[in-house]
Amino acid sequence: MFGLANPARFMSFTRPLTPVLWVVTAVLLAVGICLSFAAPGDYQQGDTVRIMFVHVPAASIGLMVYAALGVSSFFALVFRHPLADAAARAAALPGAAFTALALITGALWGQPMWGTWWVWDARLTSVLVLFLFYLGYMALRASIDDEQKAARAAAVLGLVGLINLPIVKFSVDWWNTLHQPASLLRAGGSSLDPVFLAPLLTMMAAYGALFLAVWLTSIRTEITRRRVQTLRARQALEA
Repeated sequence: MFGLANPARFMSFTRPLTPVLWVVTAVLLAVGICLSFAAPGDYQQGDTVRIMFVHVPAASIGLMVYAALGVSSFFALVFRHPLADAAARAAALPGAAFTALALITGALWGQPMWGTWWVWDARLTSVLVLFLFYLGYMALRASIDDEQKAARAAAVLGLVGLINLPIVKFSVDWWNTLHQPASLLRAGGSSLDPVFLAPLLTMMAAYGALFLAVWLTSIRTEITRRRVQTLRARQALEA
């Protein structure tokens, strides 16, 4: 797998893989949406329970994407590898989108269930901080003209943001929060009924495939952009 750190090998390996991921994403999303609408309403939440099939995958993938951004930032900062930097940069926008979707759908669920769109609860606040880290990473890269300096500064910020991930994950266990505790990944197994578990897992797989498809496409685009930039620089020197 470390051989894929070579940009040429990475481009060759992902060329046939990327379209397959887009097809898998489309199929999983179609199946997940059908299962979500086929699932019955909850005895307490009614049809509002269907928001879970969008909210939970978005929140979970938002966390995973930042982990990928942080690990990529580490390799970019320590080993100064351009592909790792491209991977970190490509993860920021989709990660921010998933986290924003989690915040929006959480508010849509919270209003009828809790009677409020927002509370400064530990889980909600830590997810908002995660979203701000995504925005800060992108803003920092955009604010520095020198790409190498921008990459190093953003990598440091990306690593700092990793501190927030366990806070998001375990906030409902460490503090008394309004947000309910984990019902999917917990000791003793999931507490969800199979009728809800099937569409939830399908949507999580769909979101995961969607991120991989977007991520690989973005990395490939970034590699191509840098190649074109290098070629233009060489042509300018020769001229």
